[in-house]
Amino acid sequence: KMAGSSAPWIGSAYLFLQSTCKTIALPSLYESSQKKPCVFKALKLALADSTGSANGVDMLKVHCSHPHLIVQLKFCKRENCRRFLRSYREGALQKSLQSHLQLSLATTTVPLKVELKAGSEHLDKMLKDEDRCLECIYREKPDRLPDEEITQLEECLKSLMLHQSTNNNVAGKDCSSLKPPSRPYPPQGSSLPTQLTFIFQGQQFDNRTITPDDHQKFAKSVSKKWKQVGRSLQKSCRALRDPVIDNLALEYDREGLYEQAYQLLLRFIQSEGKKATIARLIAALEENGLVSLAEELLGLHSSEDCS
Repeated sequence: KMAGSSAPWIGSAYLFLQSTCKTIALPSLYESSQKKPCVFKALKLALADSTGSANGVDMLKVHCSHPHLIVQLKFCKRENCRRFLRSYREGALQKSLQSHLQLSLATTTVPLKVELKAGSEHLDKMLKDEDRCLECIYREKPDRLPDEEITQLEECLKSLMLHQSTNNNVAGKDCSSLKPPSRPYPPQGSSLPTQLTFIFQGQQFDNRTITPDDHQKFAKSVSKKWKQVGRSLQKSCRALRDPVIDNLALEYDREGLYEQAYQLLLRFIQSEGKKATIARLIAALEENGLVSLAEELLGLHSSEDCS
């Protein structure tokens, strides 16, 4: 059964959001220092609408994976989760999100495509079976505490609400001036200082962070060697210890190699933040004989790609 009499009911799911309007890219808005608090506010209010409570569902992290904004959710009570599922199934959550985004961003209608997943299960395919959806969400235990960014945005939102009740101008100023705390550098004393440049095949390259384009090229081309690359990365990334890599292989087996590789690199990026640099990925690729892919990520194949 899902829960004993004393154990709390806790589950997790991922809400995928995509704007179907070509001029509105939700990940880009969320990555903007000015728009991030406004997008977060819309998400928070719509989720509160879906459960009828400000604390009915928690956001643990918001991922930007173009063209999707992916919200990791945590439910602490089965009834809250049930209310959320009904709101989602009836389209009320989608409408609420669209409405709050429109208000927060002071823009025209934001048409949305939504999708709900729990692990490898696509819940949209089983929404009529509410108990089965609840079971899938309950089986997925949250793998993290709320992200530091979420905690700061929550505090900002509380401050905004407090100011808004007395002074709308102050609220607007606070919202636009919030600096994005996303992907902070690790605490001082880290054993992995980020180098500014690195050498590959005798050439010097800027040691930038991994981009969405790198992410997709890696997932598309690494093929069956994604596990070996993961084990090379795990030497300096505790988040990729063996059980995690094996679990990713099982969890995304049905989606295939692209998704398994994509999720591997996503874990690396989420865990390491700004330390998830191209130099570390190139070193892992070199170690596993994937020199051609390394060259592609560094733009050494650009002339071939354009032909």
